[in-house]
This record gives sequence, C-alpha cells and structure tokens, in this order.
Amino acid sequence: MNLLLPSIAAAFLLTFARVGTLVMLMPGVGDQLVSPRLRLAFAVLLTLVLFPTVKPLLPMQGGAIAGPALIGLLFGEILVGLMLGLSVRMVLAALQTAGMVISQQLGLSYAMTVDPMQGGQQAALGNFLSLMGITLILATDLHHVSILAIGRSYALLPPDGVLGMGEAARLALKAVARGFSLGLQIAAPFIAFGILFNVGLGVLARLMPQMQVFFVAVPASVLIGMIVLLGSLGVMMGVFLDDIGRYLADLAGR
Repeated sequence: MNLLLPSIAAAFLLTFARVGTLVMLMPGVGDQLVSPRLRLAFAVLLTLVLFPTVKPLLPMQGGAIAGPALIGLLFGEILVGLMLGLSVRMVLAALQTAGMVISQQLGLSYAMTVDPMQGGQQAALGNFLSLMGITLILATDLHHVSILAIGRSYALLPPDGVLGMGEAARLALKAVARGFSLGLQIAAPFIAFGILFNVGLGVLARLMPQMQVFFVAVPASVLIGMIVLLGSLGVMMGVFLDDIGRYLADLAGR
C-alpha cells in the first residue's frame, strides 16, 4: 500500500492542476470578489469528485512516474487549464467589449468604474452588462455545463503533457475571435444608432448653423441611447446566453 501512495498522490496532483486552474477561471466562481478559500475548497471538492474517472486517463498507470516527467505533465496540465479557462473568459469578455462600444456611441466612454469581477477601471455600461451576464449564467444553470465541460476536457485534450498545446492554442484563438465578433454583434444596434444620429446632427448643423448642436447632441444621445438600451437589453442578453451556452456545450461534447 505504501508503494501505491506516491502514485495516487501524483495522479491527484495532476488532476488538481487542471481542475483547479479551470475553477479559478470559471465564470461566476472564479471572479475576484469570491473568496480565494471558497474557490480553493470548491476546486479540491471537484477534484475529489472527478478523480476516479480521470485517474485511468493519466499516462502513469502501472506504477510511479519519474520526477522530470511528472513536472512536465504538471506544467502541461496547468497550461491546458489556462488555455481552456481563458478561452471561456474571452467569450465572456464580449460583454465588456460591447459595453465599451455602446459607451462610445452614447458619449459615456469616460464614465469608468471599478470592475467588481476582475478589478481595474472599465466602462460603467460594460460592468453592468458583465454583472448581468454572470447573474444570468448562474440563474439559467449554465455553470452546470461549465462543470461538465471541466470533466469532458480530458476527452477533448488528453493529459499527455505539452503535446496537446497546439489544439489548446487553436481553441484559445478561436475564442478570442468569437468573443470579439459576439461583442460587436451585441452592440450592433448602437453602432447603427450612432451612425444615424451623427448623420442627422450633421444635416441639422447645415440646416441651422446658428444652433449649438453640441449642447443638444450630448443629452439627446444619452437619453435616446438609454431608451434603445432598455428596449434591446433582453435581446442582447439572449444572444449572449445562446452563444456562450453553445460554446460551453461544445466544450462539454453535448
């Protein structure tokens, strides 16, 4: 039994390396405001649950593994976890991108607040959309799909060391492109509104040169933009939930 303990400990460590990294980047659970102790406890609990199914997939059956090979496997598992977790974060960052674009179109790009999830200064509308997105993810049980995707990640990228980094890198690049295109898709009504509004102001300035267009444009842009935001918020969040749900389902193999 004593000879089996190092092998079991090494297998648990390899499992925790990927699962813990993914939990630290998981939407909702991995946010900055969540206590690090709670995140660590959840990662250890999830590792214990997944360990019986993951252990047969680890390339260390039939005994212990050498130290350098174990370090290589550990490093590879952490990198794979980072790639997968950051790919989901890139899709989630579409809300911040949409919020920044909307703020620029409405003239609110200087309205910055502290991002409660990741820290740093972000557009106020982007923080609002991000908080609403996380709330809807938890309310619609998409975090269950995230947990399922963590378990299925071993089928997507088997734990064979650094050899799977090419697939992980391609997955991360696709996630960046998907997040940016999703952000522009969500902000598309406001891009159209900004173009039409500025064209209308240009025509008005030519027709009435004596009018101070700037003093009329700023409050009108904010007022009309907020009305458009209230009218299209449900559709915007529906598009986001549908896209991130399909992305998580693809990772989970559903």
